[in-house]
Amino acid sequence: MSLAIKVENLSKVYNLGEIGTGTLSRDIERWWALVRGKEDPYLRIGETNDRASKGDSNVVYSLQDLSFEVKQGEAVGIIGRNGAGKSTLLKILSRVTSPTAGKISIKGRIASLLEVGTGFHPELSGKDNIFLNGAIMGMKKAEIKKKLDEIIAFSGVERYVDTPVKRYSSGMYVRLAFAVAAHLQSEILIVDEVLAVGDAEFQSKCLGKMKDVSSNEGRTVLFVSHNMAAMNSLCTSGMILEKGNLHYAGDIDKTINKYLEINRTHSNKDVIDRKDRVGNQKLKFANTWVENANGETVEHVVSGQSIKIVAEIINTTQENIHENITIAFALYDYMGYQITDLSNLHATSDIKLSVQNKITITCELPSLPLNEGVYRYNLFCRINNEVADGLEYAGYFNVNAGDFFGTGRISDKNQGQVLFKQNWNIACAE
Repeated sequence: MSLAIKVENLSKVYNLGEIGTGTLSRDIERWWALVRGKEDPYLRIGETNDRASKGDSNVVYSLQDLSFEVKQGEAVGIIGRNGAGKSTLLKILSRVTSPTAGKISIKGRIASLLEVGTGFHPELSGKDNIFLNGAIMGMKKAEIKKKLDEIIAFSGVERYVDTPVKRYSSGMYVRLAFAVAAHLQSEILIVDEVLAVGDAEFQSKCLGKMKDVSSNEGRTVLFVSHNMAAMNSLCTSGMILEKGNLHYAGDIDKTINKYLEINRTHSNKDVIDRKDRVGNQKLKFANTWVENANGETVEHVVSGQSIKIVAEIINTTQENIHENITIAFALYDYMGYQITDLSNLHATSDIKLSVQNKITITCELPSLPLNEGVYRYNLFCRINNEVADGLEYAGYFNVNAGDFFGTGRISDKNQGQVLFKQNWNIACAE
């Protein structure tokens, strides 16, 4: 099978806070060095793109020395934490931005869906933008006309197709943009995280279409998503980007397992020391763990038994906080589907913090309704609807199968992930 994409020693460097080198003379010096095939004199101090640390230089590598190959007709999932370089890679492959160093060989035309509205002219109608996007991809007007009705029908925006797209909602933008990218005759389809904007029905429709263009039409698909289930469903192989480097590449099952293992390792760090957090940090998560029914800190729990998810929170301000405080443990399954949001909004008493106060928040699940598997939870805290602190992949726990229903029979995976207590009544007619 021939190659669709070949990337050799690809790097992309950004100078933080500046455009160019800062002066005309330095820009000319950089240009002259590149013309002579010399090293860029202003990239010698480049650092790895670690967003969690300050660093000593304003020059950072968004991507560093990437090399990989993608076969024609292959569906490849690109996985990585926020800031790993995924979107930068797709922009380079889509020719939205140029690489600093390295070589890229691409066989065929590329259709990209990178950001909401990318490639659309806001003053043009939806129909005009279909023709504009097709022309940008190098397609002839006759080719686009053949697909026009199919594109409009798939997008579901028939009523507004003659309306300027500046009046579209973000969901309508994505619907039309995906329909254009998927139906026009490009050999390579690149899709970034933007499908998360659409509703669940349209996301499912898009995944089905991407499967079809890869499996049945022999087109190459590059797909970026944080949804591991969607990634597993669509892709045959994957690669993990970590701080701008290619950390791992292999079949999609092994890639997902490797990525989840990386995140589990990351979550073992002390919560108080984690830098990849959001919010104003007026309140700050200091620690988290899971307890069994005996109050012991554990990693393995049993389905149907009592467990507690615990978090310690520090008041970093020098004042009392008696406002509306919301604490949430967002619970996810192994593949990244959110199962539920455990929140003190469902409790009977409010949370109040005094000066320099550390409190322990405990959420007890009296009869754990989860079937066997690995689960993770995120931590989230708000004060009067303003985000104070938030951490993804804060904790993990393993659920072992148990006698959830009290029947003496152990639950199995065929019963699904979430278990429900049940009362049955069987009445026989005479």
